[in-house]
Amino acid sequence: MIKKIFRTIHLYLALAAGLVIMLSCATGAIMVFEEELDHMVNHDRYYVEQKAERLPLDQLLNTAVHQLPKAKTASIKVFSDPGRSVEVALMVPEKKEAGDRGKEKQGGSDRKGEQGKKGEKGPKGGGKPGIFVYLDPYNGKVLDVYSKRESFFFQVEMLHRFLLGGQNSIGKLIIGLSTLSFLIITLTGIILWWPKNKNILMQRLKFKTGGSFKRLNHDLHIVTGFYTSIFLLVIIVTGLVMAFAWANKGIYSLTGSSMESPEPSVSVYQPGKKPVSAEAALKSPQLANVEFYNLRLPKDSSGIYTVNVLANGNSANRTDTYYIDQYSGSVIGQLKFTDKNLGQRIRSYVKPLHTGELFGLPGKVINFILVILTFTFPITGVIMWLNRIKNGKKKGRTALENLSS
Repeated sequence: MIKKIFRTIHLYLALAAGLVIMLSCATGAIMVFEEELDHMVNHDRYYVEQKAERLPLDQLLNTAVHQLPKAKTASIKVFSDPGRSVEVALMVPEKKEAGDRGKEKQGGSDRKGEQGKKGEKGPKGGGKPGIFVYLDPYNGKVLDVYSKRESFFFQVEMLHRFLLGGQNSIGKLIIGLSTLSFLIITLTGIILWWPKNKNILMQRLKFKTGGSFKRLNHDLHIVTGFYTSIFLLVIIVTGLVMAFAWANKGIYSLTGSSMESPEPSVSVYQPGKKPVSAEAALKSPQLANVEFYNLRLPKDSSGIYTVNVLANGNSANRTDTYYIDQYSGSVIGQLKFTDKNLGQRIRSYVKPLHTGELFGLPGKVINFILVILTFTFPITGVIMWLNRIKNGKKKGRTALENLSS
């Protein structure tokens, strides 16, 4: 009786959310290798020929901002790999319209590990970086001016997260509710899979070779569903954290942690004194043995330089942050990954776990296989349901014939 209830819940939630789940799987599969595909297709945007000396960062920043005269420089990202280009993030004001003053084009860097202080905005005026200028650090040549919002992968991401809506759209709500439904579907699926005895256990742990299409479909749904269930629960739960504020806050509530980081110190305004150059600001932080550093510029006269650093060998979420006085160039504060509270550290793993990026290329491959298999579950499940209806009709007709005879 209990399993019948769970089977009903499993079935009808799957019928209701199946198409959205399949869409999420298809778009997720496309996004898994976004960085690799982007670098392959746009190789000349990200890679340059190594030469003897690099140009000063301030010269590169000036070159970048001249590409869009009304733009404001937000940050500059530099890799330790001498064969990589330099990425400058710009903020470009949109045309001001009634009720929409001061807004900026919004987007986000698609480069891994670009982490900022929670809630931090770009230069004075609000918004986030939307345009990225890629430069050759040896000769200052502009390699590309790129808007992620206009890219194919950005549209796929918006479809995956919001059904092409926005943060407060009905599309985001539908995705969130479908993800919650998928959690219940997976849990009830595990309950329905659970065998009564050892013989049934062995049947549900392996595929039957040489069976009919009906049996193959059954095993694809039942056996494959069991082996992928634990991994799916990780993807689903991390998806819920990103979809719902209550799930996100739950991490901090369970760990007794604060969501907010300590406010960094600010620069003391010194009339008549010019800020130090970007090059000079980078002399104090520990930038040895790093994969990249991302320098955000001061927003105003009391602002600071902020440097996010990813050490070699660390996963993309484990960045350290240094705060630098814009007038002296000295480090006036820091927030290392190990200094963050437990809730913040756990939260930083949510996205890389969701995408498989945390475990590098092997993790991405596993994630890709998982979402492809998950895409088939609504299909195999519907086929099983239709077969069950068909068998029920046959039994009904047989019983009626027996009564008639």
